[in-house]
Amino acid sequence: MATKPLQGVKVLDFTQLLPGPMCTMHLADMGADVLKFEPPGKGEAARGGGMGGSGIPQFFMAVNRNKRSLAINLRAPGARDVVLDLAREADVLVEGFRPGVMARLGLGYDDLKAVNPRLVYCAITGYGQDGPFVELGGHDINYQSYAGILEQSAPAGGRPHPGNFQIADLAGGALSAAMGILAALFDARRSGQGRFVDISMTDCAMALNIQPLAGFNTYRRTVPAGHDTLTGALPCYGTYETADGRHLAVGALEPKFWHAFCEAIDRPDLVKSGWASGKDGVAVKEQLATLIRSKTLAQWTGIFAGADACVSPVLRVDEVLDHPLTKARGMVVQTPMPDGGSVPYYAFPVKMSDFTFTLDREPPALGQHNEEVLRSLGYDDAALDTLRRDGALPA
Repeated sequence: MATKPLQGVKVLDFTQLLPGPMCTMHLADMGADVLKFEPPGKGEAARGGGMGGSGIPQFFMAVNRNKRSLAINLRAPGARDVVLDLAREADVLVEGFRPGVMARLGLGYDDLKAVNPRLVYCAITGYGQDGPFVELGGHDINYQSYAGILEQSAPAGGRPHPGNFQIADLAGGALSAAMGILAALFDARRSGQGRFVDISMTDCAMALNIQPLAGFNTYRRTVPAGHDTLTGALPCYGTYETADGRHLAVGALEPKFWHAFCEAIDRPDLVKSGWASGKDGVAVKEQLATLIRSKTLAQWTGIFAGADACVSPVLRVDEVLDHPLTKARGMVVQTPMPDGGSVPYYAFPVKMSDFTFTLDREPPALGQHNEEVLRSLGYDDAALDTLRRDGALPA
């Protein structure tokens, strides 16, 4: 059987909530041994509440599969020694505290580099390790704001709204961190020297915000939301409401796709109007809006089923889970729940030869692997009792 691409890589995970846990779950899904550090008692913040009154923290379950859990009080006597023992054999450490927190615990990059020079140490923060906001807290909506993303997330004349996809947390935090970690890990394997990877979710989200900057450089001014190529200026790119209150997404930017779109809706007279702007563009969009509202989403989906026009139904998440594309690509994995049932979550999305994603570990219970981990380090009964007595481990 082929090995997983990160098999043998050991990751120490000091992150909570979304960006860090999503990053380390990607590493775990590719075969890394991810050990999740959590405070005793309630564990990390994402364990704090269920969905729909179920008592099961679905948010935690979504981003913590294929990991082990170590419940340890980092401020208690003996805890630092445990982390140093683990760091000596680790390849990667990921943390999501504010700058300086790990250093004050005696677990900063310099501390761990001293015991393991090849360690890749990644810190994920909102605004980076330096600069005027180094001590400032934030969330995805704030990072999007400083990155210029949120201002563009609005209809013409409307107020900005972040939507339900945490762009800065996930693209800026999780994926950028994984990219930086893997690059530094590759170099560490050949050079023997690790690196400190500084991930600012604002920086990384900003660097992905290409279209508004291209518009600014083209027109020498900021193009208002709703008036740029991808935000509603063009008839050929946008969403249109259907007869049943659903929406059809049209992305027919290129002439061949727009031609196919016009052919499917039986409006050959609009072939030259896909990129109409100003008053002409408004008039074309109004015609299309009236036409699209004449049929249901299911009817339009049938009409465009055989057309290569970059048109798609705007699906709800329940429809996504059941869609033939999702099933064909193996993008759903049934995840066991603590109550004995299971729920669907998305599978690891990257396909590569000689590798098949598998759910090898369900999201762990708090401290589930305490004894397993510590005994592997050589801690005997007396040492474990001391750690419990001193408050480093739960009693």
